Amino acid sequence: MKKIISFILIVLSFPFVAQAARIKDVAEVAGVRSNQLIGYGLVTGLPGTGESTPFTDQSFNAMLQNFGIQLPQGTKPKTKNVAAVMITAELPPFSKQGQTIDVTVSSVGSAKSLRGGTLMQTFLKGLDGKVYAVAQGNLVVSGFSANGADGSKLVGNTPTVGMISNGATVEREIPTPFTRGDYITFNLLDSDFTTAQRMADAVNQFLGPQMATAIDATSVKVRAPRDAGQRVAFLSAIENLEFNTAEGAAKIIVNSRTGTIVVGQHVRLKPAAVTHGGMTVAIKENLNVSQPGALAGGETAVVPDSDISVSEKKGKMFNFQPGVTLDDLVRAVNEVGAAPSDLMAILQALKQAGAIEGQLIII
Repeated sequence: MKKIISFILIVLSFPFVAQAARIKDVAEVAGVRSNQLIGYGLVTGLPGTGESTPFTDQSFNAMLQNFGIQLPQGTKPKTKNVAAVMITAELPPFSKQGQTIDVTVSSVGSAKSLRGGTLMQTFLKGLDGKVYAVAQGNLVVSGFSANGADGSKLVGNTPTVGMISNGATVEREIPTPFTRGDYITFNLLDSDFTTAQRMADAVNQFLGPQMATAIDATSVKVRAPRDAGQRVAFLSAIENLEFNTAEGAAKIIVNSRTGTIVVGQHVRLKPAAVTHGGMTVAIKENLNVSQPGALAGGETAVVPDSDISVSEKKGKMFNFQPGVTLDDLVRAVNEVGAAPSDLMAILQALKQAGAIEGQLIII
């Protein structure tokens, strides 16, 4: 535990130096994004690890009907080698017809494994309900499962999820606003008014005055040529410009599950006094044997005897003056020998007392 707090001290001891960042690393072009696709289909060729559910049987019958095969009324097909699946994919921006994308195939029924299966031709639709890609191919499944005759079962990774590399072919292009209008808008990945203004200043210094304007804490609007070819060359030059981003707000991030504590550079403490102490209660059960006398006629019995001890550590109090950094607090807590959980409790108490200048975020 002391090592974790010591690591925090090491991190805090490094000087924070503002470094230049490229525009392409801190911002995205508005409208240039990927789109999610989804579809429902069947995986066939499974070695008995499929399923027989109402929706699987219905989908299987519909597939046969598409090929002109009509099953007799009341016939229930055996579909242990078939599984109903959902197919998901990401359609990258500027994807053209004929290009291929990766797809992920996931079982939606009671199939035990998709290993060895083949995805039948499936339409992948966008949010508007239109078909943008068609998926088909053999699955690659990293998971596995094995069952024993005695009911024992061994499962590795996830055998009901597979992937098909380049398994879908793009059939429809998604229009983007990249070539529309007289401006290109950059959206910052992390909203910050100072960063937005510095980015606009860097573009104006490179292109000329009033070529870029910071709209808000997220968006920067840049005047751009209308011609598509010129716009590509223009954007290539702009996205590689470097500028100094703003320093982040004063934050303390605490992960209560892992004990990880990250302290921002500008976190400061107001005048405060901190004391830390702990009480340990130990209960020990001793078993005593009660043996009656030789002529008493009683029975031997085991009698529990509880031994309770209480120990309390003497807490130390630390008084912090205005402007003291959290580095000093962590050093003081480390001297006491407190665990990261104790440091979390101290930070929460200081925040409730209004003694921390910054945000305390617990995840």
